Amino acid sequence: MSLIHGVGDFFALDIGTTAIRLVQLSGDANHGWSLQKFAYVPIDRRVLEDGSKAGVRQLGETILGAMKQAGITTKNVAVGMPAGKTFTTIVRVDNQPEAELMNTIKYQLDKYIPMPIDEATVDYVSLGVSPNDAMKAEVLISSTAVEFAEARMELIESYGLNVVAQEPESLAMARALMPIGTQDGRLIIDLGERSTDLVMMYRGVPRLVRSIPGGFALFIRTVTSALNVKEDQARQFILKFGLAQDKVEGQVFKALDSTLESFASELLKSIRFFQSEYMNAPVGGIILSGFAGMIPFIAEYIEAKTNVPTMQGNPWQLVRVSPEQQQVLMPVASEFAVAIGLAERSND
Repeated sequence: MSLIHGVGDFFALDIGTTAIRLVQLSGDANHGWSLQKFAYVPIDRRVLEDGSKAGVRQLGETILGAMKQAGITTKNVAVGMPAGKTFTTIVRVDNQPEAELMNTIKYQLDKYIPMPIDEATVDYVSLGVSPNDAMKAEVLISSTAVEFAEARMELIESYGLNVVAQEPESLAMARALMPIGTQDGRLIIDLGERSTDLVMMYRGVPRLVRSIPGGFALFIRTVTSALNVKEDQARQFILKFGLAQDKVEGQVFKALDSTLESFASELLKSIRFFQSEYMNAPVGGIILSGFAGMIPFIAEYIEAKTNVPTMQGNPWQLVRVSPEQQQVLMPVASEFAVAIGLAERSND
């Protein structure tokens, strides 16, 4: 089972906290991708958290129903792994021929992962010569607990599917959102329901991967408490009015002010750490995904706080989509970064 490397014919499955997303592409990274099949099916979080037989059955029925809705017939599937269940790091070792480099890493893995090697599923890939030091090579290592990886695989395969790859959602997301050909540093942010994934890309590959607690649910709780409204109403306020100062008397912005300050501080911390590791490396932009790409005026806020150009990401930038598909996808298109990134693995 691969955490990083490409696979053959398959579809991508993103089991999110609020929806199931399926994507199947044709094409490749060199000639471009075309959207063949897709599905978006909302799901109650309680179903995802229900480990009973009934809960497992309902999740399976939802996934299989989404496949039928999309017209997906292949049983091969690549699945996203939540950032909270994975550990991803970039290490520097003495530069050497590729085969020797991979052999060196293989026998030193226990030095780089936060769990006993016999309890982990680990994958790694060479990133090439370090931009900092021609005598060093950089290697991306990703690991997860064997127990979790096998449980996830057994769950998906119990639905009659064949798991050909599991990949950290943060890496999949970055693959879909990173502008092609960009060589400067780009901080890609995915604000999820419960946590936020950060990936700093530089010269086309990940150089820093981290996850911070406190996702969109924290924003909702904060507004719920400050404005004395129900959670559903708080969610609507945030997504409709965002950080606008002239809407509802700027109450949403005022409620979120301290939370947003902490959020921006974490982004700056990541940028500073990256620049301490890669001296003189420019950071040309911040790319927003997930709820960060949906909240009005959050891009302007982050840009003002970080002094780095900030924009909403487009996970469909490399995918040809028909007008009919665009029409269906329009309300939820920004939520597909992980699914598209998984689907773009085949020749990656």
